[in-house]
Amino acid sequence: MPRASLDKDPHEVAAMFDGVASGYDRANSFMTFGFDRRWRTTTARVLDAKPGETVLDLAAGTGVSTVEYARNGAYCVAADFSLGMLRAGLRRKLPMVAADALRLPFKDDSFDAVTISLALRNFVDTKAALAEILRVVKPGGRLVICEVSTPTFAPIRFVYRRFILKLLTWVGSRSSTNPEAYSYLAESMLAWPDQRALGEIIASAGWTEVEWLNLTFGVVAIHRAKKPASPPPPSTE
Repeated sequence: MPRASLDKDPHEVAAMFDGVASGYDRANSFMTFGFDRRWRTTTARVLDAKPGETVLDLAAGTGVSTVEYARNGAYCVAADFSLGMLRAGLRRKLPMVAADALRLPFKDDSFDAVTISLALRNFVDTKAALAEILRVVKPGGRLVICEVSTPTFAPIRFVYRRFILKLLTWVGSRSSTNPEAYSYLAESMLAWPDQRALGEIIASAGWTEVEWLNLTFGVVAIHRAKKPASPPPPSTE
């Protein structure tokens, strides 16, 4: 299977994740030196899913993050467009749905919250996906995104881009049956917008109260936003 290009052809990206599904969680922890667990824990705290809430974990892969978010009693649905990933997560006994982020199979105003962990950069159209997510969230509901970002301290940023990403690619390739997939993931990390730029994209899709929290010196950031409780007044221009 050829490596998916940075054009993010949906079929190629899905096939890529199908190909690494069986060992993805293990490789991900290995490649991030275990930091993925800390990032999930912090994301769960920011999400703050409560009993009685309905949460969509989009691009959930095998559902490892969905389990974390459901610990407090919320009803959490794992959705992904990689059938291989969903099959690999069946052992977790979670509600699972095959779904394309650009055409979600849910009614308007279905969820109290939607979360995405380390997967937004794989969507073919970030803004369109964020607008589609807005549709399925209840008014006043929230969005929580954990995604790679840009280290805020210049020396760390230099080392991260020049050396750490190459090391991550090597480590991931050593623990995966598809080494080229991890080359794609490293390239997608380099091409991804920084914290403020992503915040602006989120706001442009209709979300409000956009803010972010840097983790691990900004290597990863959590963005949080809300859906307006009521539609904005019509423009007089």
